Amino acid sequence: MAQEVANNELTPADIPSFKEVWSRIEPFALTFDGFRYWGSVEKCAEIAQARRPGSLTELRTCLFYEARRWKQAGKTPDLASMKFIRALVYAIREKVASGDTR
Repeated sequence: MAQEVANNELTPADIPSFKEVWSRIEPFALTFDGFRYWGSVEKCAEIAQARRPGSLTELRTCLFYEARRWKQAGKTPDLASMKFIRALVYAIREKVASGDTR
């Protein structure tokens, strides 16, 4: 797994463009460990599968979960998933740029 980066340490330069390919987004997704943050795989999955991200932590949880899900499947995300992933990356960049790191 990539080295973890706390929300308050993120800068817009750390975040790939939402237009990037999966191989450039995935390493960033793994800079947050949703399993560790939420205390279990189950709680992380619950947050991610709700798909109602509001905070930076929830956004990063969703992105982390997608990275782990596709890695476990041994595949790259399909088009519908990439649309969701790119929306997450865009929202993460917006949060960090605005200083909203909660």
